Amino acid sequence: MLVVAVSLCMALEAADRAYPPPLEAARARSAEVRDADGQLLRAFATKDGLWRLKTTAGDVDPQFIRMLIAYEDHRFYQHSGVDIRALGRAAFQLVTHGRIVSGGSTLSMQVARLIEPRESRSVFAKLKQMVRAVQIERRLSKAEIVDLYLSLAPYGGNLEGVRAASFAYFGKEPKRLSVAEAALLVALPQSPEGRRPDRFPDAAKAARERVLARAHVETAVGDGEADRASLVAVPRERRQLPALAAHLAEAALRKAPGEAIYETTLRKPVQDALERVAREAGARLPPKVSLAMMMADSATGEIVADVGSADYFDASRSGWIDMTRINRSPGSTLKPFIYGLAFEEGLVAQETIIEDRPSDFSGYRPKNFDMSYQGDVSIRQALQLSLNVPAVRVLEGVGPSRLMVRFRRAEVRPVLPAGEAPGLAIGLGGVGMTLKDLVQLYAGLANQGWPVKLGDGVRDQPKRDGMQPLLEPSAVWQVTDILSDVLPPQGSPKLGLAYKTGTSYGYRDAWSVGYDGRYVLGVWVGRPDNGAVPGITGYGTAAPILFEAFARSGLAISGHPSAPPGAQRLALTDLPIGLRRYSVMANGLLSSTSREPAPQIVYPPEGARVDLGARSGEEIAPLMLKLQGGRAPFRWLANGKPLEDTARTRNSEWKPDGAGYSTLTVIDSRGRAATVRVFIE
Repeated sequence: MLVVAVSLCMALEAADRAYPPPLEAARARSAEVRDADGQLLRAFATKDGLWRLKTTAGDVDPQFIRMLIAYEDHRFYQHSGVDIRALGRAAFQLVTHGRIVSGGSTLSMQVARLIEPRESRSVFAKLKQMVRAVQIERRLSKAEIVDLYLSLAPYGGNLEGVRAASFAYFGKEPKRLSVAEAALLVALPQSPEGRRPDRFPDAAKAARERVLARAHVETAVGDGEADRASLVAVPRERRQLPALAAHLAEAALRKAPGEAIYETTLRKPVQDALERVAREAGARLPPKVSLAMMMADSATGEIVADVGSADYFDASRSGWIDMTRINRSPGSTLKPFIYGLAFEEGLVAQETIIEDRPSDFSGYRPKNFDMSYQGDVSIRQALQLSLNVPAVRVLEGVGPSRLMVRFRRAEVRPVLPAGEAPGLAIGLGGVGMTLKDLVQLYAGLANQGWPVKLGDGVRDQPKRDGMQPLLEPSAVWQVTDILSDVLPPQGSPKLGLAYKTGTSYGYRDAWSVGYDGRYVLGVWVGRPDNGAVPGITGYGTAAPILFEAFARSGLAISGHPSAPPGAQRLALTDLPIGLRRYSVMANGLLSSTSREPAPQIVYPPEGARVDLGARSGEEIAPLMLKLQGGRAPFRWLANGKPLEDTARTRNSEWKPDGAGYSTLTVIDSRGRAATVRVFIE
């Protein structure tokens, strides 16, 4: 007998190994794109067209788990796959009533049926299901069996699993369910098509009441809860599963096909808010006109919201095109960087006077947007009013190539016309640039001059290390001080943003980019086919969307940093003579009628590292300054701040505030300047 028993056990063991339950078939899940906090942004149906989201007990309200086990299999934790007592009770009821009154299936047997659907309701099929249940119990823990049920239970149509059903019927994750909601989700899998609440609400309600009436369920939910839940109406429509960040989600799938979970840096509440703003704004725009938005955290380089079009599903606006990654003319949005470079080099101050008059720059004749001219204006006014001629004048002084070098420091490479070198036209939008590029540049302003290469939105590590400053902090402060005083569009709240607008040639693109002390938001409006849209402007069309999106993002708007050491806004009368008026000759030097050579700083040389004891904790030694050429008196500036006295000799000295990079500029009596950048140690 013993030999027979051992042989039988060995045979059963061999059969178990030879014919295991098809657990791998149950592994196919909908791909999920999640936000930075793990919330679902978008899901993709399986190859079979099913919405089947991976679900574990930790994803579901604990009360639902208690109700499920109480209703379906209250001895779940005592049996090993088959509940003999339940089967006996079901068989007795069948004999005495002549029909099936209650089933004897355990949760393990239901999981067996879900992973290997039966072809008929025969005795053989039931026996096979019982064998599979025992096999499953041998391979999986009770918790894993519950997780499989939660992922595979049918809920009507192409819905499988509790999470998909909760999104479809309640519009939320199942982590917090009411008693009524939990009871409905317990009831539906027994007859998913016949009890669909969106088609058969009465049948769904009746099934829910049977769950609530079960004694074990009443014990699980507490006194009176079942009665109160019975008064709640069942949902009568099926909702769409989350479909946020469509462009980024599809890009993630293309980048790494076959993944189950795609983690992003987006924040669902911010993404949802900006997509709503985009849809509402898109409805007010002319036909075929779309828009795009991108918001980034300048402190981390993470993209927190990415809206590629007004509405992904709007074919009339080519909504499937991700306009955050398409090169377009940036209009006037690059002007802050022109002035920032001039501030850094000590060529201008905010109150420096500059001419806004018709001008010819070696055949290039820029005109202002409104075709009028203001005459003499301050640098501050020129940037706030976005005047074209002054911007080109300053760009001629700092040099288009040097501006492009600064863009490359932020790892932004504008696209120039084929075969052309950087020219003055880049200051007015004569390059190709994406919305992401612009947001990346402005993130350098929000981050006090230190650039950070934005990620792709999918969970990655933005680049920060090894990047050189985009602009000196003092220059960034000057630019931000000017832009934060630009009046918001009519009807928009004053949020304390520093922002700039731009309109490309021919009314093809309207831009607005703004930032507070941390977040940067860029907005583009136009036609994806690059067609003209008469009447759109950065200030009138894109800026109102910028302010509305910032206000509705839910993010706390932080103030801009205070002025760094040496940065200040001086009145015109307090400026050195050479900084009171700006003009540039064709050769790029500040204008002068004399023949003596322009000043040149010979010590310290450009890029030098000078040890003055700044890191030792002792008092910092003064730095000797030497120059050649130029006409006295000379005015020295350190990091944009004038030194106390003018000098008539070509030797002077300066005592730094501390260690780090510093910019030294000297201006002679004719307004000619020279600049070097050194590192104090």
